[in-house]
Amino acid sequence: MKMLEIDTQKRCELVEITADVQAVLDREKVQDGIIFLMVPHTTAGLTVNENADPSVKKDILKKMQELIPADEGYTHAEGNSDAHVKQSLFGCEMFFMVEKGKLVLGTWQGIYFCEFDGPRKRKIYFKITG
Repeated sequence: MKMLEIDTQKRCELVEITADVQAVLDREKVQDGIIFLMVPHTTAGLTVNENADPSVKKDILKKMQELIPADEGYTHAEGNSDAHVKQSLFGCEMFFMVEKGKLVLGTWQGIYFCEFDGPRKRKIYFKITG
């Protein structure tokens, strides 16, 4: 198992990690197989979305704030219930195929770490098979 650490800068942000994941594959000299990613946090997750237009990230974060506002009378004592709900919707793990040393993604797809309770130091675990 491998690990990547990320220092997030904002309470809510999407950080593209596609190049970081590819760097793990390059470093490990993986040619074909599967890479599993897992975020061990209850207020952060993973998603795949367009990486060509930065306004897509802004739109996603804006809609998440509208749907799940930070202050909505939650009962969780830590004051970050919205982050827990958002993580539950996004999820904490993903897997990707690797072919000829490269991640198999669509033309416009990028992998994003989703921060919902930052800024924080975060971890992403990787497991490679094949």
